[in-house]
Amino acid sequence: MAVELVLNPETVRMIVQKARAASSSLEDTYEGGHEGDVEFDSDKLSEAYRHEGLVEEERDDLTADELVALLDDLNVDEAAELVAIAWIGRGDYDAADLDTAREEARSRAHGPTARYLARMSLLADYLEAGLDSLDL
Repeated sequence: MAVELVLNPETVRMIVQKARAASSSLEDTYEGGHEGDVEFDSDKLSEAYRHEGLVEEERDDLTADELVALLDDLNVDEAAELVAIAWIGRGDYDAADLDTAREEARSRAHGPTARYLARMSLLADYLEAGLDSLDL
């Protein structure tokens, strides 16, 4: 099946690499569900709120920001196509339904597509599977 994409498959593969880098840079700092415990400070006789997530916020890792910036640079047609490829990879559509998936993605886009894609926890896997399904 010959598929014509607006996006170059190499561009999609670059986005896959960025998405993998972004997801691997997030540390699991919430061991045992203690991400925001209230501790009692016996010296001050008061309660102190401890939030371990602030450690992550202080890091200078810009990988996720780079992914969003890359996704933000896509035009409307490219963004819709990337969403369609992800949906095909996720199993929502078959490869033969690429045009339908593109139109659905275009019609359902009511906010920043970059944010929608960046929040997909398995974005890289979905895009790779979508490319495989499309024989790209």
